[in-house]
Amino acid sequence: MSAPNYNQIVIQQFRANGGKVNGPNQLILLTTIGAKSHQPRTTPVAYSTDGDRLVIVASKAGAPTNPDWYYNLLANPIVTVELGTEKFQARATVVTGEERDRLYARHAELMPGFAEYPKKTTRQIPVIVLERI
Repeated sequence: MSAPNYNQIVIQQFRANGGKVNGPNQLILLTTIGAKSHQPRTTPVAYSTDGDRLVIVASKAGAPTNPDWYYNLLANPIVTVELGTEKFQARATVVTGEERDRLYARHAELMPGFAEYPKKTTRQIPVIVLERI
């Protein structure tokens, strides 16, 4: 099954079940504005928390390139988040250095699959915090 079709199924399941989906990770729906198309794009993304902030990781399962949604939020950092049954706007900020390393380690601790992704790629996987506006 291709990623867009799989993502559409997950999005439908998320919305139909108040944010609950089958699978090992807790998910949000992240809606970004396309960097080139300027169209809204919704993607299921695994998240963890750091205080009031949501933490997402542009892992693309360790692929050599970043996911499209990452480039979208760089171009347009105001995003829409669906968390459970709640929907709100947030500001996306890429974190670096010690904060990035701490948040990535915590994310991978909660969702062990993320511990494998850096071994599959030479890029540093970006970590993004989402702060409610």
